[in-house]
Amino acid sequence: MLVIHHRIAPQPHWDEELHLSHEARSKTRLRCFSATGEDVGLFLERGKPPLQHGDCLRAEDGRTVRVFAQAQPLLHVTCNNAFELTRAAYHLGNRHVALQLGDGWLRLLDDYVLKAMLDQLGATTCLIEAPFEPEQGAYGGGHHHSHSSDAEFSYAPRLHQFGMRT
Repeated sequence: MLVIHHRIAPQPHWDEELHLSHEARSKTRLRCFSATGEDVGLFLERGKPPLQHGDCLRAEDGRTVRVFAQAQPLLHVTCNNAFELTRAAYHLGNRHVALQLGDGWLRLLDDYVLKAMLDQLGATTCLIEAPFEPEQGAYGGGHHHSHSSDAEFSYAPRLHQFGMRT
């Protein structure tokens, strides 16, 4: 098994390739297969952004492994004008949908409920097969929703601290 623990800077040459969906690139612990069929175990540092197309990894045996974003079914969204596209992005963002943004278009993972909502908003959608590279978010890094162990992201409310004056 090819065991991988470390991300490295992009390299001009690599020994092996991983072709992964967006969901697989978002995991820090994953069993998958290389492009040549070799069994691979990913054990990456938690709290980092998902792997991106072109990222490189260093295997325990010293090999360099390059990540490729695998094509997957996506909804390609366009609208008649910038306002309508912004409105569509707002409604998708309000549902915490991962979005890939382009000049005059949005892409999201295929979902019939979201497609119906976009159709109702007047957007034009078509199903395509392409790599999915959504925006990482304004705060960068990985998943954060106030975990007490993550000091810089601890937003727990302090409504009642009896006996203390500030």
